[in-house]
Amino acid sequence: MRRSRQQRDRVTIQDVAQRAGVSAMTVSNVVNRTGKVGESTRARVRAIIEEMGYVPSQAARHLVGAAPARIGLIYLDIESMFLSLAHGEVSAAAAEKGLQLMVRRASAATPDRAVALSLVRSGADALLFIPPFAELLTGTPALRTLGVPAAAIATAGPLPDMATVRIDNHAAGRAVADLLVTRGYRRIAIITGPGGHSDSVARLDGYKAALAAHGIPFRPELCAEGLFSFETGLVAADTLLDLPQPPDAIMAANDDMAAAALWAAHRRGLVPPRDLAVTGFDDTLVATRVWPALTTVRQPIKDMAIRAIDLLVEALGRPAAEGAAKPPRDVVLDFTLVERGSVRQA
Repeated sequence: MRRSRQQRDRVTIQDVAQRAGVSAMTVSNVVNRTGKVGESTRARVRAIIEEMGYVPSQAARHLVGAAPARIGLIYLDIESMFLSLAHGEVSAAAAEKGLQLMVRRASAATPDRAVALSLVRSGADALLFIPPFAELLTGTPALRTLGVPAAAIATAGPLPDMATVRIDNHAAGRAVADLLVTRGYRRIAIITGPGGHSDSVARLDGYKAALAAHGIPFRPELCAEGLFSFETGLVAADTLLDLPQPPDAIMAANDDMAAAALWAAHRRGLVPPRDLAVTGFDDTLVATRVWPALTTVRQPIKDMAIRAIDLLVEALGRPAAEGAAKPPRDVVLDFTLVERGSVRQA
């Protein structure tokens, strides 16, 4: 008979060992597929692990010796320069600390909750999320029952059940809109990310705050939604530029969509930044591969990855009682507004 969620939350390696009539080290050997364990014993322990809903902890995994900690990373099955950069920086930060990185892909066929559980059952000692997984999993029973430390980078704000390393997206969105107003642009449009994407919402709110501060009314028709891809950015930009009164500036929620806005402008014979200013977000490689090069917000992805890995290492080395007493850390790093040729100079 399977145990309730509350019972599973309290299951330890010692509980499994006692139930199976073996040592805790034997259970650890079964979990990690190490050591000499007879097939019948291995099968019995696995059955009890499944029955009791046991999820291996960091301490249990390392009973067999000084094996490096394993960090589980989930990535989204889409093409994105930012996500690719984040993945690379997390990999580098983990390697620098001598950690093993376990990578899993999530998609419509393999939901994020199932992937996270699969990582922990495969031996991940901690989880690190890159957008959009932190917001999808935070506050869910699935995350609470995993029993391992978690951290996330590039979130919109602090989260109650994991450490976060991020920038102030509201301030960044406001800074871009402020720049455009000071350079003489007034019909400033914005291409956002998906409506439920919290960091995109924060950037939109910053944009609105800047307009209000300069006495410029927010016009809903100047707000179009994209999905952080070139293709959806192109559709959004075409919609905005086909308005009876088109914008004289377009803020995009990432560099891919900003590049699409430049493409849409060139197709119409517009000359940026004279006829149309365009700004991006993230300062990925594409920002300097288009003409004119993009004014954009640089997120410190390398520093985010390093700080997130450091927070996980700290959590793994902290006694459970001490860890339970401390709220998750929220680290806010500085962003940089990088000015290039897609906006008029002062």
